[in-house]
Amino acid sequence: MPMPPLTPASGPRPLRIPGVFTALGILLASTACSVGNTDEGGTAADTVRIALPEEPPTLEPCDASLTATGRVTRSNITEALTERVPKTGALEPALATGWERTSEDTWTFTMREGVTFHDGTAFDAEAAAFSIDRTVDSDIGCNVDGYIFGDSELTAEAVDDTTLKVTTAEPDPILPLRLSFIEIVPTDTDTQDKVREPVGTGPYKIKKWNQGVDLTLQRYDGYWGDEPAYTTARYVWRSESSIRAAMVSQNEADIAVGLTPQDSAGDSAVEYPNNETSYMRMDAGKEPLDDIRVRRAINYAIDKEGLVASVFSGLGEPAGQIVPEGVTGHNDKIEPWPYDPEKAKELIDEARADDVPVDTTITIIGRNGIYPKASEATEVVQRSLIDAGLSVEVKMLDVNAWMEYLLRPFPSDIGPTLLQAQHGNQAGDAAFTMEQIYGSEGAQSSYGTDKLDSMIDKAENAQDEKRQQAFADALAYQNDEVVRDAVLAHMTGVMAISPEVSYSPNSATNDELRLRAMQPAE
Repeated sequence: MPMPPLTPASGPRPLRIPGVFTALGILLASTACSVGNTDEGGTAADTVRIALPEEPPTLEPCDASLTATGRVTRSNITEALTERVPKTGALEPALATGWERTSEDTWTFTMREGVTFHDGTAFDAEAAAFSIDRTVDSDIGCNVDGYIFGDSELTAEAVDDTTLKVTTAEPDPILPLRLSFIEIVPTDTDTQDKVREPVGTGPYKIKKWNQGVDLTLQRYDGYWGDEPAYTTARYVWRSESSIRAAMVSQNEADIAVGLTPQDSAGDSAVEYPNNETSYMRMDAGKEPLDDIRVRRAINYAIDKEGLVASVFSGLGEPAGQIVPEGVTGHNDKIEPWPYDPEKAKELIDEARADDVPVDTTITIIGRNGIYPKASEATEVVQRSLIDAGLSVEVKMLDVNAWMEYLLRPFPSDIGPTLLQAQHGNQAGDAAFTMEQIYGSEGAQSSYGTDKLDSMIDKAENAQDEKRQQAFADALAYQNDEVVRDAVLAHMTGVMAISPEVSYSPNSATNDELRLRAMQPAE
């Protein structure tokens, strides 16, 4: 059965940014620790050096749907049974060479032969079944489980070494697409706790992780596929995007992600579609956010066009929904909320008159490095909401502390919050958005309704045009009657690429930075 396609993304294009460093840029660059690679991974010719906005909180494969983890783990250390082509959304073989739907609730997969894990053990159907069970049927709290599978139940069975049968409780027309998010690990992987440094079948294995300093991956000589160009990959992290850009310009790094047009990356800067939508998740179960007038007021209060033009430097477009164009379920009738500060004040005043405690302090939980100028974005939102008559403070956190607010169970020792978040749906189907983010029990959901749950469930069990319409209807209901979010913008990424490296970013790059797609420039 054909998978739901993505709209073909336009390719990356050079972003013409002045290449002359300001005095501040030079100062920032001079404070960056060297990432010279002769001590941890060989010479410049055989090591690719990558500067990230943040250190991965873990490399646990079942959390690879999280950006900070996935951009290192996915397709580099570990692999899935299937993999998606970013430009088309089509599925291609990975650790599975073929698959077919053998009944309404059963899919059968053929395993690739001759594949070994980094520890030398053989990959087979038993390892695939184990990895599926560990991800979706354990108590370790895998993000992939909530993000991809929600409440779905499935059973994986190794029929023989090369045949895997997966049975679902309900018919699932997109199961092979879902399984592209389950990274395969050996059968002796811990099932009681998450692992920090996994063993996989990918083209690279972990060489050394100096926590807080750097992470080095080494090419796996037993890899089943084409040998990647670089022997090693070294990751470092710098929270300031201008420092990351300077590292490429000064030959301290080869790749730097999460940049802005102001970062003086010069001709090394490349703009690309990153498939992310930024939004503020409202804690709609707590006063005063439990009043829909307040939630609507928040949407009216934020000048999204101004935010994109100023903070995001025009890299993006105002958004009204987190399911972007080209994804099955996108509703092209939903427009961004109009900027109407007077309407926002009016709604807050109405709520105050009805004794809604609108003076209760709302905390914006921001995340450093979630996207360029993340702190400035929270400040813009804060000022807008204060002007509308609300009491708002900002709390910026690093990724580990922020994660406690992203995933259930949420901290209970804080009042009403807005969570600065970002969501990408590169898989091409709203099923990977709706339940986890808007379902009442979704892994990232702070609020839901019985009716919206029912609409999501109906959409997930539909096919083809009925599926598209059902998800579009659910998004419209969320936008009109639930208003759980303030959706800000569909984003555009900027990265710096050294002239010594050949690499073309695409819509999946933000989530999986594939090392095998990088090679020395000719």
